[in-house]
Amino acid sequence: MSARGGKKKTSKLSRSSRAGVIFPVGRMMRYLRKGTYKYRIGMGAPVYMAAVIEYLAAEILELAGNAARDNKKGRITPRHILLAVANDEELNQLLKGVTIASGGVLPRILPELLAKKRGSRSKGETILSPSPEKKKSKPPPAAKKPAKKGKASKGRQTKKEKQTEGGKESTANASEDGPGDGFTVLSSKSLFLGQKLSLTQNDLSHIGSMKVEGIIHPTSADIDLKEDIGNALEKAGGKEFLEAVKELRKSHGSLEVSEAALSQANGLAAKFVIHCHIPQWGSDKCEEQLEKTVKNCLSAAEDKKLKSVAFPTFPSGRNGFPKQTAAQVILRAIASHFVNSSSSTLKNIYFLLYDSESIGIYVQEMAKLDTK
Repeated sequence: MSARGGKKKTSKLSRSSRAGVIFPVGRMMRYLRKGTYKYRIGMGAPVYMAAVIEYLAAEILELAGNAARDNKKGRITPRHILLAVANDEELNQLLKGVTIASGGVLPRILPELLAKKRGSRSKGETILSPSPEKKKSKPPPAAKKPAKKGKASKGRQTKKEKQTEGGKESTANASEDGPGDGFTVLSSKSLFLGQKLSLTQNDLSHIGSMKVEGIIHPTSADIDLKEDIGNALEKAGGKEFLEAVKELRKSHGSLEVSEAALSQANGLAAKFVIHCHIPQWGSDKCEEQLEKTVKNCLSAAEDKKLKSVAFPTFPSGRNGFPKQTAAQVILRAIASHFVNSSSSTLKNIYFLLYDSESIGIYVQEMAKLDTK
């Protein structure tokens, strides 16, 4: 064999090109080996992982591209990805616990609102009919003058008086218009004594702006702020809220299981924050203790004569309470509390839901509660 007849130089092929995928197989292998030293990883594992992730990315991008085209946009945004995942059953089930940043809120229109649009003509007649009565009530202009004097005197009031007036106005808006701007009411139900139980949707970071008089904070015995809800309250309230929590720790001490204690909601739109020690899943009578915790929170709000409170979804990470079980117990506890009480100052109870899984669970359990 002559020198000219040697082997031809061939370019090196990567593992991704040999496998026929775009995603890097070598990088997948490095990620699988990192932190999994006790497992044996086959040579086909990174190839399979790269192929699966590539398929999911292509599927989501195709659906997001269709959503962008339907909205007459030439660029895919996180909003289009959220709509693509929400409209596909399999992807929604796979990514049910994932929050897409800057994705917005899922569009939802209740059928009752659509049914009202058909009777728009009858609405116009009812609006036009009381107009002559309003004209009769307009002549006395003297009633408007004291209101102007009140506005002029407000400039001389102190800051504390303005804060109290602002708190009263916010609670009035909460009882009439809802928990505030940006909160979407998914469904509502009237309870035994006429209270209104509502499911609302918004990001957890907006919990400090809810126009309610009390916010429930599920925590541990030490009243820490380590969970997502505590972090959101700390960011919204700042140093003033931290000082109020420290004062509560010094005056009250550690909380027992199912016990509730109130602190001032400094820096928040609410008046009080009700800290409650939720039980651990798997302990003895944990469901009964969780029901007792909810009732203690409502009783603490009634002792302060609060008119509205807000429940966030109880954390399922540290204490491990399944969301389905927690929703059933909490809704049942709220309903039974007002059935067994003769009177209550509470008028509105809100739930703040911030992930798609909790929204589906609570809406389903709310419908079951209506049939009981």
